[in-house]
This record gives sequence, C-alpha cells and structure tokens, in this order.
Amino acid sequence: MIPPLRGKQAPARLLTRFGRTVHALFDVGIILKGINGVLEIAGGAALLILSSSQVYDMARFLTQHDLTEDPDDLVATQILNLARHITTSARLFGALWLLVHGVVKVGLVAALLLRRRWAYPAGIVVFLLFTAYQTWQYAESRSLPLLVLVLLDVAVVILTWLEYRRLQASGVFA
Repeated sequence: MIPPLRGKQAPARLLTRFGRTVHALFDVGIILKGINGVLEIAGGAALLILSSSQVYDMARFLTQHDLTEDPDDLVATQILNLARHITTSARLFGALWLLVHGVVKVGLVAALLLRRRWAYPAGIVVFLLFTAYQTWQYAESRSLPLLVLVLLDVAVVILTWLEYRRLQASGVFA
C-alpha cells in the first residue's frame, strides 16, 4: 500500500507518479507510431512493386471476408472501389507518400526511443504537420477512422511534449 502524501513530499511524489505514467504512455504511443511507420513502408513498397490490377486483386482478397459477412460494409466497399479505379499516377503518388511518411516516422521513433534531444521538438513539429494534413482530409471526408487517428496523433504530440519536459527537468539532456 502506498503511504499517504504529506508535506513537501506530496508534490514530488505526484510528479514522479505522473512522470512514470507519461513515460509509459509515451513509449506505447511512440512504439505504435513506429509499427504504423513500418506498415506504411511495406504498403508503399507494395504499391511500387504491384501493378494496378494486382493492387485490386490484393484489395479483393483482403476485403472478401468482410464483404461476405456484410456486402454493404462501408470500409471494405470503399477500399475495393478505390483499388478498382486506381491509376498508375495515383498508385505512384500513394507509394511515394507512404514511403516518405513511413521512413520519417520510423526515423523519428528510433531517435525518440534513443532519447535524442533534437528528436522531441522535431517529432512534435512533424507529427503536428501530419495531424494538420489528416485534419484537412477529415474535413473533406468526415471519416470516423480518420478522426480517431487525428485524436490519437494529438495525444502522441501532447505525450511527446510532456516527455520532453520531464526529461529536461530530470537533467537527462544536460
């Protein structure tokens, strides 16, 4: 059992507990960002390697279970419709976007996990830029999954800022 907080030790203990919680949430958020970055790199590479008809075949394979259960599944039908009408230029743009986005994300995540001082402000700026773009996309599409991603990205930006402040206060960067 944790003893009650008294006197001057109360704020310090609360800060320590808060700092540990922020650190744990930061690690989880950043690791998820890294996994997302690796998946973006894989998706970008697939778009570069596959032809438009192969992209459609893959989309059909990936959505067939959902469409068997619910032929009107919104996400699955959208994916299939996009894949059916993808042009070569759109495929190349998507591939480059995913590759650049993924490489930047994975690089920042690696630097953040290694506690590189420059990575915290850089990560905040880059994640805010990605979030701004996703917010614009959400305003155009009103996609609920995109809104969830935007909110998660905002949480990661806040956690990155809190972790940066925590590390500065503890003298890690000194």
